[in-house]
Amino acid sequence: MTRLGAVDIGTNSTRLLVADVSGSGRTATLDPMERRMQITRLGQGVDATRALHPDAIARTVAALRDFGEVAEKLGVERMRATATSAARDASNREELFDAAADVLGVRPELIPGEEEARLSFLGATADLTEPSPFLVVDIGGGSTEFVVGVEEPTAAISIDVGCVRVTEQFLHSDPPTAEELSGAVSVVRDHLADVEREIPSVREAKTMVGLAGTVTTVAAVEQGLAEYDRDAIHHFRLTRAAVEDVFRTLALESGEQRRHNPGLEPGRVDVIVGGTVVLVSILRAFDIDELLVSEADILDGIVRSLT
Repeated sequence: MTRLGAVDIGTNSTRLLVADVSGSGRTATLDPMERRMQITRLGQGVDATRALHPDAIARTVAALRDFGEVAEKLGVERMRATATSAARDASNREELFDAAADVLGVRPELIPGEEEARLSFLGATADLTEPSPFLVVDIGGGSTEFVVGVEEPTAAISIDVGCVRVTEQFLHSDPPTAEELSGAVSVVRDHLADVEREIPSVREAKTMVGLAGTVTTVAAVEQGLAEYDRDAIHHFRLTRAAVEDVFRTLALESGEQRRHNPGLEPGRVDVIVGGTVVLVSILRAFDIDELLVSEADILDGIVRSLT
């Protein structure tokens, strides 16, 4: 048994997993010791400036300092940290990486979208008994990854749409206007045409697995969870009709009204509509009636990659 750590530095949130692991790869057994998440909004303004904002770096480094202390306290033997869309787009990412290495003890790796997709697939599908092939969709803050496969990925693509990016580019009113929503949906639809062109097997998948904060938040709102409950969210079956209903509700509300929805954490109030634009567009474009929500994701994949 080895105690391993994983850190995911995303566009909207920064997360930690510490787990005791036996075995290797897909067949490894993970016994999670600690999961933590902080909304750090690293992608603040990156789409417009192509640089990480000093405040965003400070928020992220503060979270990483906490994570480093947790990892040390729990006796983590090996750790891997990855950075994704916001860092990929930023000209000054080394400033973040230098500070992160000091407080975390390991230097983050800048991974391409395809590697992000592979790790997400590994984490999300290792313990599934549902019919394959799987379509794993990871809706992040700045990008969305699609990966198709059975035991291993056979095709993957990353597109530059996510909850933060869509919000900053299109949804400027509170609540968003019909024109803003229509424009956002149209652009996401164009990106999804690229997905189908690059990986036509996306329509052959028998089980869609949805990952990350947008998907888990929609599942929490649909269930009306007053408090976060991982067991209630993990492997919850979310229908297209339910997603459409949550989308309509959230999109028509102002931020002040929206924040009162059970299951919607405060840090996602301003970007959840952008995320649901992406999610509902995917279900419509690929005619998917139901998805399996997974709380096992890239963090679990990072841990498995260390075995």
